[in-house]
Amino acid sequence: MLFEVHDESIPLDLLDDHAWSELVACFDSRMWAVARAAGLGAADAADAVQGAWLRLVESVDRIRDPQAIGAWLMTTTRREALRLGRKAGQEFPTDPPDLYEHPTLLTPDPTTEIVDADYGRTLWSRVSRLDEPCRTMLRLFALNPDARYAQVASRMQIPVGSVGPTKIRCSAKLRTLLAEDPLEC
Repeated sequence: MLFEVHDESIPLDLLDDHAWSELVACFDSRMWAVARAAGLGAADAADAVQGAWLRLVESVDRIRDPQAIGAWLMTTTRREALRLGRKAGQEFPTDPPDLYEHPTLLTPDPTTEIVDADYGRTLWSRVSRLDEPCRTMLRLFALNPDARYAQVASRMQIPVGSVGPTKIRCSAKLRTLLAEDPLEC
């Protein structure tokens, strides 16, 4: 199986330290952000990120689309974080968590900040190419990940029952755009 990073084809093999180093360098800080955004403290966020990496090790032979490994890692991290939060009976805070509690985030790396900002600009440029209502819907869900369908329906003035199917169609359109012009780490 291959994983493409920086226009290189890197075999994704459990014994290939270089491929894992590239994956960690590309996605670890984003995974931490996802775990902390779910309201976890530093220790639980570490468990969620570690759990997501473990799930990848367990599932590496079943990954169908290596290009989507970043999305898979983010989704898995969020699920791990939510599972840990529910297990602890946690109430999620309304204030955003302090993302800089993680030891590797105490002094943000300027290079990482530039790459992440560029990645974000590139992703949002793909979203801006979409027609309405996709642009608005994807922005609403990206900026308000805990938004309920009723809230989105009210904001967009559409029936609640059409939010899910519209979101699925819009996500598919965005995936098509990304497949035609992929983002790089």
